[in-house]
Amino acid sequence: MTNPYVTVSSRIAYENPWTRVREDKIRRPDGSDGIYGVVIRPDFVVVAALQAGLVTLVEQYRYPVHARMWEFPMGMWEHAPGTDPAVLAAAELREETGLTAGRMVYAGPIFQGPGYCTQRGHIFLATDLSRGETQREVTEQDMIARDFPLAEMEAMIRSGVILDGMTIAAFGLLRVKGLL
Repeated sequence: MTNPYVTVSSRIAYENPWTRVREDKIRRPDGSDGIYGVVIRPDFVVVAALQAGLVTLVEQYRYPVHARMWEFPMGMWEHAPGTDPAVLAAAELREETGLTAGRMVYAGPIFQGPGYCTQRGHIFLATDLSRGETQREVTEQDMIARDFPLAEMEAMIRSGVILDGMTIAAFGLLRVKGLL
């Protein structure tokens, strides 16, 4: 696919260990000039862990929106970008829930917000689960994990209890592929 935009200049406007923001001055196909703020983040994974009709969700406080959120386990390795998504998915699942999957099925990719962000996600279904100890990071110290019947999770999405876009999108992708 050919890029119809011309990047006139580019600069890093902000950077921390997890996120970089790049400001690009661009020229559109019609010749008009513009600017894009591009958020650059490593790939992430979303893991739906399913056993005996129960799906495992985690709840944690999300500082940017000042609310606790129920979500599928997910994460990225900013210290090791380019890690095989299957390796990352298994590690994030174990870290956040203590679960180890005997079987991991790749459902497909997803973009976080392609209008402003380069971050791509990878959605997995984890089954044949065994439970162990969590290995949470300091940023996850308030996290709890709980199993829900699939019907209850659907009700949580319908009623607005689950608001995380990646969790809802992953649930939908897994459903339309007949994996959940």
